[in-house]
Amino acid sequence: MTGYNKSVLPKGFKANGLASGIKRSGKLDLALFFSQVPAKGVGMFTSNSMPAAPVIFDRDYIKKYNEFQAIIANSGNANCFTGKAGFKDTQTTSLALAKVLGLKKERVLVASTGIIGRRLPILKIKSALPELVEGLSAKGIDKAKKAIMTTDTFAKAYSVKLKIGSQDVSICAVAKGAGMIAPNMATLLVFIFTDANILKGSLAKALKSAVESSFNCITVDGCMSTNDSVILLANGMAENTLINSGKNFNLFSSALSLACLELAKMIVRDGEGTSKFIKIKVSSARNFLEAKNIALSIANSNLFKTAIYGENPNFGRIVAAIGASGYNVSEDSLKIKASSLKKKDIFIDVVLNRGKAEAVIYTSDLTPEYIKINAEYS
Repeated sequence: MTGYNKSVLPKGFKANGLASGIKRSGKLDLALFFSQVPAKGVGMFTSNSMPAAPVIFDRDYIKKYNEFQAIIANSGNANCFTGKAGFKDTQTTSLALAKVLGLKKERVLVASTGIIGRRLPILKIKSALPELVEGLSAKGIDKAKKAIMTTDTFAKAYSVKLKIGSQDVSICAVAKGAGMIAPNMATLLVFIFTDANILKGSLAKALKSAVESSFNCITVDGCMSTNDSVILLANGMAENTLINSGKNFNLFSSALSLACLELAKMIVRDGEGTSKFIKIKVSSARNFLEAKNIALSIANSNLFKTAIYGENPNFGRIVAAIGASGYNVSEDSLKIKASSLKKKDIFIDVVLNRGKAEAVIYTSDLTPEYIKINAEYS
């Protein structure tokens, strides 16, 4: 298995991105990802109780249908808190693209990210579709991954190659995310493409495992979005032996988890205003949930995050966060270590000495720049 920080689409996939006029800046804001043949599709979405229109739409489609060929995603507008009209805009986008591509309507998924509470400029989107489709190519992924960015400072992609039997199998994952990052799920759009031949149930199982150990283990500001979506398409064009369970499933699952974890780390490194990348490991816990919740209590503490920004070794912030987690940790058994706060990458090691479980959470510091970015975001 080989992973690399590049966007190389698997066999049978194409992409494109362009500026449709959604963003006032004139930057790329509309992306299309396309499979030449029908692909099995699975997804995971925000647990926010105010989900955006495309989240509601995609949840329903993925539940009802098995195969998809296109994902259209816009940035600059979340299409959330827009009522029935906003949902109709999502439907219109899907139907219009299906018509241009010559696909069945149920083959097109939709995603949005950006400002909440504004209607999509649907006429601009529809007008851009012919050019968007015409420009589809394997190299178009470089434009597409930029077209989904909002406050991101760099495009995020990771590719993995592996062998299933004698066949080469590829995975390519792209993401956007920098602010409103919290577990379950972290604020992001993630689109993953593979040419693996795999059962849909196995695909869903692999995705759940990958998300739990990556996007559900990062936090920047503890704020949950309305648009979080992770969608995985598998078109089977690698023509490998069908992946169901056993060794081949484990190989594929490990490769998918690697891609997701690398993207999750990129999101934290690109966190709004971030100057420090922080890895928090809590070990010797009674169970995984205890370890994860304590690590998250530390990671989401504004006092801890600002102390790290100021390179202030005030470990009382960590102790207070552990105590606030709701777990009765003994002072006598607690051990805390930290790497140098002067460096950009920081490691916090918390040992509870009450069990054998552990968890790792990735987070960032809290800086004045974060306040500036979000105070001006509109």
